Amino acid sequence: MRNRMVELLLCGNKKVFDGALTQLISMTNRTRGPVHVFLMTMDLSRLREDFVAVTDEQAAFLDRVVKDKNPKSRVEKLDVTQLYEREFGHCVNEGAYCTPYTLLRLLADLVPGMPDKLLYLDIDIMIAGDIKKLWNIDVTKYEYAAVKEKYGCWLIRPDYFNAGMLLLNMKMIRKTHLLQKARHLIRKKKMLFADQSAIFKATTRKLLIPRIFNEQSKFDRKGTIVCHFCKRLMLRPYPHTENYKQWQVEEIHRELKCHTFDEDLKEYLALKDEFDKSMGGNTVNG
Repeated sequence: MRNRMVELLLCGNKKVFDGALTQLISMTNRTRGPVHVFLMTMDLSRLREDFVAVTDEQAAFLDRVVKDKNPKSRVEKLDVTQLYEREFGHCVNEGAYCTPYTLLRLLADLVPGMPDKLLYLDIDIMIAGDIKKLWNIDVTKYEYAAVKEKYGCWLIRPDYFNAGMLLLNMKMIRKTHLLQKARHLIRKKKMLFADQSAIFKATTRKLLIPRIFNEQSKFDRKGTIVCHFCKRLMLRPYPHTENYKQWQVEEIHRELKCHTFDEDLKEYLALKDEFDKSMGGNTVNG
């Protein structure tokens, strides 16, 4: 299943622009070869007025950014509003811990033209090394590869994984009906972690890979490829959670003491300013 082009799936609404821009800058700065980005989005303003789709202007700008690094790269916007409403509209998990946009990855087998291998990444991720080291992992005998969830593998089950990074073997998934089974669970049963729990319960066979491919806390570890700026549990000075994202540049410097991506974020701020000016300053921050 080796493919020279990385086939990437990102999901979200208009507000994920900052995350997609920072992530793609960090990826294309460290990875030779093209990347094909499927940017899955939808309009769900019936639920919340700010749940609107990624705009054509945002998608076109992201497409230009990746093409500047490699002319063969591209960003393809996929509006799956009708598909979402058919599969998940008004279901018991629409109000899950995250937004309904986390459910979009569960539609991947229903979208025409999806490749046999697909890398899904949450939007709050930065790439610290060559993404091909992850992409080239052999998953031919598995439905997907994933990394253990930092807390869930202790609190839920030893093999519980974090769904923020999934290297999907779509060819096998279509045969085992993994995503179909997960969608059924989403429609019928309220779950704390919704999409992640549904995938876990529907899995036939998964490959657990090292944490360098979904590092969820310490972003300066040697050899790390994927840095996931997800919510973290902190015990000092008192038990609390932190949820700083990579595009919150001042916060990740001050609170996380993370400078791994300073050059990427400098590029991001310049490009974001360019985009904002092109739109007359009428943009939405992530």
